[in-house]
Amino acid sequence: MKIIVTSIFVDDQDKALKFYTNKLGFVKKHDVPAGEYRWIALVSPEEEDGTELILEPNDHPAARDYQKKLFADGIPVTMFGVTDIHKEYKRLMENGVQFTMKPTDMDNITIAVFNDTCGNLIQLIQQ
Repeated sequence: MKIIVTSIFVDDQDKALKFYTNKLGFVKKHDVPAGEYRWIALVSPEEEDGTELILEPNDHPAARDYQKKLFADGIPVTMFGVTDIHKEYKRLMENGVQFTMKPTDMDNITIAVFNDTCGNLIQLIQQ
């Protein structure tokens, strides 16, 4: 068994698609109508057949509450792995990404946290 899809709630699918592709560099794999919203799946350019990240609309009240409470408490909704966090931090800063935590060493890992502008905090980790 393996994870093939994971999702994050976003408050605006168009804005999220632009942020995750233009700022972060993910690749759009699917973008198809799904009722009043869309099924938007992104993948890493390093692993185009890997796990898909779904940009899920936060239309349901429970989804909005969940997202808002995590954000308010400073809890990242997911984690992305990088091989060189300082290089990635610099690249993302140059792309206008706003960090709430600069790269910080914690024993044998280094983490950083940024705001995805769509209602979420995202953690980067270098192991």
